Amino acid sequence: MNSQNLAAGVLLITASFCVGAQSMKPGLWEVSSNVQADGGTMAQEMAQMQKELADMPPEQRKMMQDMMARQGVSIGTGGVAAAVNVCMTREMAQRNEIASGKEDCTHSTSPRSGNTMKFSIKCTNPPSRGEGQVTFVGPESYTVKVSMSTTEQGNVQKVNMDSAGKWLAADCGAIKPGGMAR
Repeated sequence: MNSQNLAAGVLLITASFCVGAQSMKPGLWEVSSNVQADGGTMAQEMAQMQKELADMPPEQRKMMQDMMARQGVSIGTGGVAAAVNVCMTREMAQRNEIASGKEDCTHSTSPRSGNTMKFSIKCTNPPSRGEGQVTFVGPESYTVKVSMSTTEQGNVQKVNMDSAGKWLAADCGAIKPGGMAR
């Protein structure tokens, strides 16, 4: 698995932690993130992906962006920013259920204290672990900070992510509960 998949996985995991609290509105959420890596292969691959998207002819770039949008994903061209859409049902909110992110990752959360909740993540492919904190701004928005370390080809890389979630609509459209559009 390459480091782009790790970044996408971290983005999904971050999205899944944030939409699970009871005071959050059920429905369609957009989670946008900015990932910063310590200059290892992940940073190089992400920069290359951004450059390739920016260098595409306008019609090809639009086609690529439209294809990703149908899957609930958008990637910016100015910096390492991406967004995913996730869907949470009312029942998921009532059970305080966390939407699924990557299958090879486990997580734990601390009890919510005021408007914050801390969590930890451990993944097997690639081997990585990290910690983060969600700050709930209100029933329609939150912010997240995540710090992870991953081992890729024997090298340890640090990855930091700042994310923000915002509620978009009560109707999730093509996006199935608990994750991104398929």
